[in-house]
Amino acid sequence: MWSDGVIGIKNKGGKYVSVQYWCKHFEEPSEDYGIDYGRISKLTLRQDGKEVYNYDRGLDTEPQTEEAEKALMILMKKYN
Repeated sequence: MWSDGVIGIKNKGGKYVSVQYWCKHFEEPSEDYGIDYGRISKLTLRQDGKEVYNYDRGLDTEPQTEEAEKALMILMKKYN
C-alpha cells in the first residue's frame, strides 16, 4: 500500500518545516527489502523541494537534515 503526506517538524529555531513523504508499506515485514527488516520497502522524504532521504529496497540516501531524521522516526513508528 502507498501512503503519502506532509509532516510538520519543528526546527532548532522553533519554526515548523514541511517534510513531504511517499511510503510503500506492507502488512507483513520483509527480511529482504524492509527498512530494519520491517514493513516499509520504499520511502522518499523531500524538504524544500530537495530529496533528503531515500530508501528503495535498500538505503540510497541517508537523512540529510535533522528534520528528515525526525520525520523518518515518526514514519518508522507509524508504518514499520
